[in-house]
Amino acid sequence: MANDDYTAQAGTADVHEGGPPPAEGGATTATSAEGVFEPPIGVGVEDAMRIAQRRDRLLAALTLTAGIGLVIALPFALKAGAEFFLPLTTALVIAVALIPVLEWLERRGVPSPIAALACILVFLVAANVAIAAILVPATDFFRLLPTRLDRIQSNLAPLLDLYSSLEKYVNKTLRQVASTPIKQPATAGVAAPSSILEFAATSAPAVIVQLLFGILIVFFFLSGWTGMRRQTITGRTSFDGAMATARVIQDVVDDVSAYLGTITVINVLLGIVTGTALWAIGMPYPAMWGGIVALLNYIPYFGPVIGAFLLGLGGLMTFSDIWMALLPPALMYGLHLVEANAITPFIVGHRLTISPLLILISLSFWGWVWGTLGALLAVPLLIIIQTVLGAAGKPDIAGFLFEHGTLVQQKSGRNRRRGDASDDQRETGG
Repeated sequence: MANDDYTAQAGTADVHEGGPPPAEGGATTATSAEGVFEPPIGVGVEDAMRIAQRRDRLLAALTLTAGIGLVIALPFALKAGAEFFLPLTTALVIAVALIPVLEWLERRGVPSPIAALACILVFLVAANVAIAAILVPATDFFRLLPTRLDRIQSNLAPLLDLYSSLEKYVNKTLRQVASTPIKQPATAGVAAPSSILEFAATSAPAVIVQLLFGILIVFFFLSGWTGMRRQTITGRTSFDGAMATARVIQDVVDDVSAYLGTITVINVLLGIVTGTALWAIGMPYPAMWGGIVALLNYIPYFGPVIGAFLLGLGGLMTFSDIWMALLPPALMYGLHLVEANAITPFIVGHRLTISPLLILISLSFWGWVWGTLGALLAVPLLIIIQTVLGAAGKPDIAGFLFEHGTLVQQKSGRNRRRGDASDDQRETGG
């Protein structure tokens, strides 16, 4: 066998650096003193290359099949295990956002456990103040809804008169449908809790356990953050790998904390301005409405629409004139358009560029998996995934499918003859 010729050819072919794989039928390879694999006994170079290509196709097909199965199964697994994955993911996102505060305290000599506890206490106090400022007035305000139905109906009277014919048609259709006998499916009766104590005993423990679980995750993550980051970086086998790992970790922390911090400041200012404008037109509970607007603004696209709907309902409950009742949602949405199209892109756009299509897909996905909390986590999770993929390299699906042999298009007879003719022309120089 001509070892030198084979080595030169294999070095420029698609055969892996270790030489051709074992041939079919149990053929083995030998290793020379220089560490270069010799061709299999009884197998030529073309046969070895064909075997290697066939093996690469099989591995690529298996990898693609496993990846598709994982992508399909992952959403259902996350949805089924929401009681575990939702508090875990929420705690990790909050912990990543609090890392800059933790590092600021550690640089001033505060021990990691005490700094982590201080971060948690500050976050819990701020969250409880915000929730109390929204929930307590909202409960009192919307408790008046049954007594304000007449005012809402009088405000909507022009619209109701406009669509009276449509209402009559719908009622007639409903009566016809209701008169049709329909066999009711058998349903299992579920006994409602007979007392508040029973309700608390059946539902509250799960919420309390998830809350305590999330707090513990945040605490232990923050208290051990410095050691985990050092161990992750120093555990790499090369300097380049350690630097790449450190860069990815720092980018994730910087991007998530910068986004959440900046968006929080923008949302709070938007809530203050909206509440002030509502106070100026006589809307009750302006602080509550400002808090609702600030909270819902964390959800891109859908949050402001929900806020405008709630403000419209509140305006109908408060004012007697239809145009005055529509002024609160108009003010809120006008301020949101200014914030979304001028302020936020100017501040955040220089640092983070996220495709609106990806944001919409992320909102739909995480909202379907985990509901409202999933929608709140959609953008931070998208930032984390985008940062990691940007550092590790995005997968080239098209190249994986069409350039590396997973899907090989067979030439038809006409195309094969054309290809052979063009090859003959190149060989003859014509």
